[in-house]
Amino acid sequence: MTPTTFNWPQLQNGSDIRGVALEGVEGEAVNLTPDITKILGMAFVCWLSQNLNKPVGELTVAIGRDSRISGPTLMAAVLAGITEMGGNGYNFGLASTPAMFKSTVTDGFNCDGAIMLTASHLPFNRNGLKFFTAQGGLGKTDITQILSLAAEHKFDVAAKSGQVTEHDFISVYAAELVNQIRSAVSHPDHYEQPLQGLHIVVDAGNGAGGFYAEQVLMPLGADITGSQFLDPDGTFPNHIPNPENKAAMAAICQAVTEQQADFGIIFDTDVDRAAAVDHLGQDLNRNRLIALISAVVLREHPGSTIVTDSIASDGLTQFIEEELGGIHHRFKRGYKNVINESIRLNQSGQESWLAIETSGHGAMKENYFLDDGAYLVSKLLVELAKSKMAGRNITDLIANLTEPQESEEYRIKILADDFKAHGNRVISQLEIFAAQQPDWQIVPNNYEGIRIACNAAAEKGWFLLRLSLHDPVLPLNIESNVAGGVASIATQLILFFQAIDALELPSGLLPK
Repeated sequence: MTPTTFNWPQLQNGSDIRGVALEGVEGEAVNLTPDITKILGMAFVCWLSQNLNKPVGELTVAIGRDSRISGPTLMAAVLAGITEMGGNGYNFGLASTPAMFKSTVTDGFNCDGAIMLTASHLPFNRNGLKFFTAQGGLGKTDITQILSLAAEHKFDVAAKSGQVTEHDFISVYAAELVNQIRSAVSHPDHYEQPLQGLHIVVDAGNGAGGFYAEQVLMPLGADITGSQFLDPDGTFPNHIPNPENKAAMAAICQAVTEQQADFGIIFDTDVDRAAAVDHLGQDLNRNRLIALISAVVLREHPGSTIVTDSIASDGLTQFIEEELGGIHHRFKRGYKNVINESIRLNQSGQESWLAIETSGHGAMKENYFLDDGAYLVSKLLVELAKSKMAGRNITDLIANLTEPQESEEYRIKILADDFKAHGNRVISQLEIFAAQQPDWQIVPNNYEGIRIACNAAAEKGWFLLRLSLHDPVLPLNIESNVAGGVASIATQLILFFQAIDALELPSGLLPK
């Protein structure tokens, strides 16, 4: 294999680059090697030079990584690629994805670009690269261009290599969060330590988020006793660092309950996602998390549009629009899609201060529309402190949120070679089928797949069928406000799916 024969497009995962960096998983051959990563560093500075109209020798690029075992080796490789081209590199060591973006807009750094080595919540053998400029995270087209430059492999190596400088940037980033919380709470008696008297447990899942407990919460006066898995360990020995993972959420809920804490926080590996737990040990995740941060945002910006992904609940729509006086705009799955739609709405004159996925990716207009789990949590901690001063609970904000009794997601495999074409045909056929059902109604203004309101007394819910962004799969989400409603809706759908070829229905969807 040479750089010009290597299959570079296989590394693209939407707006990220991801690959297998370590052996150890059967059937997963290593394709993100140090040599490949070095070339990606070279390609990125070439892309930056072209897009910023600035010589490579004048560029400075910051590099950070999460706790993955392959991180240090790949970091050295990407820095070697940058400096060999004459660019200068900052080695930030262990960092978070949001911090890497912030290095491009923070005085004293103002890096031309930044790279985060992470594969989010994927297994230990994976790794990847996320790229940033001061305009935000690079998009799909940008990644395609970088991979094309890597494939062409026409690099002008500099006569004099650039320099690498080490910096502890995560401390700079943490200090900014500390100041933000102090200023926003403005505690009359404990300005410096507005979280004094609050017991907050952090679960970093052995990813990069352990800094938040020690460098944000402790300076603010919080008791962090019982915080767990703060030490970085790329084998992830305790649970997957993923707020959507049931075992991970169970771990932080249990910790809050055992410690009788006021609040719990859990991050994903690179801290661009987060979820929380209330004082009763109940998760503040998915619709509940969206509702809570929406309550905060709509108090600050009345009437704002809240953009979410397509699988948000009907109860959330009702809460945002009827309780909070906002507008709920359900868009496509994919955090980049949600963020870009919020940006587009603002540009068109429709004010939108929050873009958030049910996965926990949350981005705010006031924070560069950066999906930053630590920033999102910090906004909630401000509310937690204010609630304590007022003698109430933070969850009082979402007391009127109606949540579904039942909620399930099924993944239907597409066996056809052209899975996208077949998947879209299935969705079109389902639209015809749904229109023939007496108590089903096609939901208007749906931007992804097909969403159906199911109004029969035994159903009282909805379902959404869509095509996966990358995989030969049709994800099916069903929710109901009555016991047995999901099964009732599923029974109707099985009649439809079983009449279609080249689909493999999951066992959980089939009748017992």
